[in-house]
Amino acid sequence: MKRRVVVTGLGAVTPLGASLKSFWSGVLAGSHGFGTITRFDHAAFPVHFAAEVKDFDTAKYFSAKDARHLDRFAQFGLAAAIDAMQDSGLDLEKVDKARMGCVWASGIGGLEEIERNHRLFLEKGPSRISPFFIPKLMINAVAGQIAIQFGIQSVNYGVTSACASGGHALGLALRAIQSGECDLMISGGSEATVTALGIGGFCALRALSKRNDDPATASRPFSKDRDGFVVGEGAGGMVLEEYEAAKKRGARIYAEMLAVGMTDDAHHISAPVPDGHVAAEAMRGACKEAGVSLEEVDYINAHGTSTQLNDVMETRAIKVAFGSRAKELQVSSTKSQIGHLLGASGAVEAVATVLAIKERVVPPTINYRTPDPECDLDYVPNEPRTFQIRNALCNSFGFGGHNVSTLFGEMR
Repeated sequence: MKRRVVVTGLGAVTPLGASLKSFWSGVLAGSHGFGTITRFDHAAFPVHFAAEVKDFDTAKYFSAKDARHLDRFAQFGLAAAIDAMQDSGLDLEKVDKARMGCVWASGIGGLEEIERNHRLFLEKGPSRISPFFIPKLMINAVAGQIAIQFGIQSVNYGVTSACASGGHALGLALRAIQSGECDLMISGGSEATVTALGIGGFCALRALSKRNDDPATASRPFSKDRDGFVVGEGAGGMVLEEYEAAKKRGARIYAEMLAVGMTDDAHHISAPVPDGHVAAEAMRGACKEAGVSLEEVDYINAHGTSTQLNDVMETRAIKVAFGSRAKELQVSSTKSQIGHLLGASGAVEAVATVLAIKERVVPPTINYRTPDPECDLDYVPNEPRTFQIRNALCNSFGFGGHNVSTLFGEMR
């Protein structure tokens, strides 16, 4: 019998604020984190805005020396993990570190460090490449740093599957506890690609919104007039515990993590299967694994990128999975407020999903003004909605055809 797994700690560093409190209050206020890019000269680019983390104070978490040894994506990730651990109320002196693990995600890793050292190489030669270059850029750097921070001695690795990375990390952490391999896991994802190469690459893909005159409403998931996503940055982290252990120590429990469904389109490196039937199987798979009927799911935190292909595909996938009940579901996209955090998106959106269950409120899809006939579900337009959520899915889809759907439920 699989062991039950609960969420006891949350952390978030996002364009709505560099703390869990500011993130969630921003979500409920219908705020956004979009603005003119400040991190590099964007004059030559066709897109001049992004969703940057603006109020992140490294001194809250690291010494100046330690901060210099971490790429921005790792700073975000380690900070979210530290906050999640503090939020959990765990006494690490009483934790068996040999039964404690970490799975952490990033889609791209230390892109800022790659760009900086490439410039140094071209300008001054190979002798000027930093000895910290490789340890800072590698995707598993965050998992390793979290292990050092907390003394983790069990399962520990990094996960990358493009924009599905965060969801996969949480799902694998869940299974490590369910199987008995660990009793406690720290999991999540982080990303920091508001860089010249990062923005330039997505511009070249023609994937980004070009609403330079109105960044605030540029991310318009499921709206007919959507024209692409907005690049975001940040991190989301969770502490997952075996239920009986969490109950014994009197932990505050946000929600239960029930299951994960994982599939792959096997179709195209950057375009989804149009009818959504494979993504639908990820949602169905999560419900089946948990023994939760489709009628017991009330909310879906959608991948909802604000791109033409994704939003139609995801709408179709929900209809394939849920049939006639699809239109009864509440579906919303956190990306309308924080942009697309790439490999961190599934983790940050899972944090929002868990808080939605705990606080009994459905986050909105802001900037929803013009309905698309092909996207005809209840997208919780523009305002949050008070509602008791029994079970909720959190969808993440990534280049490479990766589909992952994590399932959370209220405590029973």
